[in-house]
Amino acid sequence: TMAGTSIDAIAKVLEMSAKIVEEELDAELNQLKQMDEDDLERLRERRLEALKKAHKRKQELLTKGHGEYREIPSEKDFFSEVKESEKVVCHFYRNSTSRCKILDKHLAILAKKHVETKFIKLNVEKAPFLTERLRIKIIPTLALLVDGKSKDYVVGFTDLGNTDEFSTEMLEWRLGCADVINYSGNTLEPPLMTQKSGRKVTKVEKKAIRGRAYESDSDEEDDDD
Repeated sequence: TMAGTSIDAIAKVLEMSAKIVEEELDAELNQLKQMDEDDLERLRERRLEALKKAHKRKQELLTKGHGEYREIPSEKDFFSEVKESEKVVCHFYRNSTSRCKILDKHLAILAKKHVETKFIKLNVEKAPFLTERLRIKIIPTLALLVDGKSKDYVVGFTDLGNTDEFSTEMLEWRLGCADVINYSGNTLEPPLMTQKSGRKVTKVEKKAIRGRAYESDSDEEDDDD
């Protein structure tokens, strides 16, 4: 039968794939076997050196306040924090805005995962100059900074599926789109989103999220509740 032929064809393809993988592994093993002790020692030294460099870099970042999500006391501190780190995510928040607390939860997780980026928060009531200079109209707003310059903004939850129930992965994807974190996923395709109703978000909506202008249309600073 046709179904039988199809299953046979799939089985053959799988068998061939397994054989290719096996051959690749054999070739790699043979290469390792042919390496003399000096080659292996050099390989080991290079690997150790790379690990030491990575560890040293991580320690340097930790001393600059990376690896944890922190509140900074004033807008004056904002400039020194941004100056000493290549990549910074700053959450402009207000205590009375409930959506800020939702962002806090996700940002605390991402700060631990992405040590390469500094994650901070600043109360807008303590930062009138910065809020005006960066044209922050809606709370919460995330300012995404690279090399001391504001590269992008996440305004409210519009880019996160327009729902309070967005996942940490969704926010991680959005930060990855701005290159403010080292993102290993596919920036062209956001993680699967669901609305409060449980319906899937269509590709058209995903495209709109990816392509929309991140500038706020609002003329007044407002809570995005």
